[in-house]
Amino acid sequence: MKTILNIIWFVLAGLWLAIGYFVAGLVFCIFIVTIPFGIANMRLAGYVLWPFGRTVVYDPQAGCLTLVANILWLILFGWELALAHLVTGFLQAITIIGIPLAVANWKMIPLALWPLGARVVER
Repeated sequence: MKTILNIIWFVLAGLWLAIGYFVAGLVFCIFIVTIPFGIANMRLAGYVLWPFGRTVVYDPQAGCLTLVANILWLILFGWELALAHLVTGFLQAITIIGIPLAVANWKMIPLALWPLGARVVER
């Protein structure tokens, strides 16, 4: 079932989201200071491409710099991404076939808000 949902997700939303996250990650990697944000965006791109059957795990050993960087991310970029996932989820939930896609979109909100110190793992 997760393969079918991943294929539907890929066609309807995943490819475009992944391209957007990947391009943003490349832009972040231009400057040395923003490379951690670029890597986080690449991780987001991989997750939004094929989200079903995978989950996000946060590292409890992440340090103070990760917290500061996540707060900076939240203020500058995270809230816009989270809002986009929230609105897109509501639009997808209008149809019955879109309900699982909406849930997947809403699962991405915490990762869009706090990407540093997170890993995407298979369930």
